[in-house]
Amino acid sequence: MTDTHDVTATGSNLPGTGEFFRTGNYAPVHDELTEYDLPVDGAIPPELDGWYLRNGPNPRGDSPHWFTGDGMVHGVRIEGGRAKWYRNRWVRTESFVEDFGLYGPDGTRNLRASRANTHVVNHAGKTLALVESSLPYEITNDLQTVGAYDFGGKLLDSMTAHPKICPTTGELHFFGYGNIFQPHVTYHRADADGELVINRPVDVPALTMMHDFAMTGRNVVFMDLPIVFNLEAVIAGTGMPYRWDDTYGARFGVLHRDDPFGEIRWFDIDPCYVFHVANAYDGADGNSIVLQAVRYPELWRNDGGFDADGVLWSWTINLADGTVTERQLDDRAVEFPRIDDRLAGLPARYAVSVAGERLVRYDLAGGSAVEHDFGRGTPSEAVFVPSDSGAADESNGWYMAYAYDPARNGSDLVILDASDFGGKPVATIKLPQRVPYGFHGNWISG
Repeated sequence: MTDTHDVTATGSNLPGTGEFFRTGNYAPVHDELTEYDLPVDGAIPPELDGWYLRNGPNPRGDSPHWFTGDGMVHGVRIEGGRAKWYRNRWVRTESFVEDFGLYGPDGTRNLRASRANTHVVNHAGKTLALVESSLPYEITNDLQTVGAYDFGGKLLDSMTAHPKICPTTGELHFFGYGNIFQPHVTYHRADADGELVINRPVDVPALTMMHDFAMTGRNVVFMDLPIVFNLEAVIAGTGMPYRWDDTYGARFGVLHRDDPFGEIRWFDIDPCYVFHVANAYDGADGNSIVLQAVRYPELWRNDGGFDADGVLWSWTINLADGTVTERQLDDRAVEFPRIDDRLAGLPARYAVSVAGERLVRYDLAGGSAVEHDFGRGTPSEAVFVPSDSGAADESNGWYMAYAYDPARNGSDLVILDASDFGGKPVATIKLPQRVPYGFHGNWISG
């Protein structure tokens, strides 16, 4: 059974404009569908009970950059060994129907002017669609938009698309950035019940594109990197208002979680850019932090294109002597690294990243890697789903990812056994339409 809701486009959605995000599987889909009882190759593990939701840009009209398209969430409900339904819905923000600018004439931001196109997270019973420039938008697990969410009026800033949930305390750590005026960045923390309890400015000399950050058991780490707000790019209207700046430098800022209003210690590193952190944790010596992320040597020097590859690196911050050791872990071009979220801020063994037509699972402890090759298909970010709620066992569970098949111009939800990562999928759920390439998502347990 299929329900279809057509949303008329406000401009051309057809490929051929010369922009990569309007061609192939980057191109948007036009209909909002609901289909029940999806066909499955293999067998869905009966333990799985929940929603797999993933967000990404799906522009209805003109969009100057992939990052600025309207947000659309694609979801599959799994229960009792069945794929009960697939749905895709735009996140209906306040600027969805009547678009209005993010910045007003006086330079202030309208935080409700959101595309909400980057991530979906669940904390304290609320599911939030995120984009770093604006407030989060609450949605239901069946993808209906509830509205802008500001933590009861306490969040007066934007919210990063990459908040961190501490597996020990249940706290939600995040930050907001984007103010043209100081403070450019603000650190926030909500307790396990969803109450916003900490807001503090982070002193940085300029507005940079701070997409992600890191959390350990004892610290949070901010990344002040040399992609800087650029007024010329804004005037040119080329999409992203940020450009590489050779003069800015690069550094990590460490804030102790037990002293959230205390000093942030800054540590210089070699210039680079990081979109996505895999993980970070405190060293066993008590005086160091290990941070693992996908590193670009530079990006967006002249425009908003992707003319460099990111590869997996590790940094060790020595808190005793103030130095940082940097080390490349692999030479494969990868993105979207994910770990078992129950180990966020702890020494996780595995991180899974996308590498073209493959997923790569890195053994961060042993240094080896295993690939799952989709052949002619292309996977999206893979999310780890544990088989139970007990102690974290990274081999006892499954990885889920949407995968695009160009031969039939369609997509599947693929379920891989974590104990046999390179082997045949345990289940392949056939979706009623293709899922365009997007960004991030999560499994929400039922």
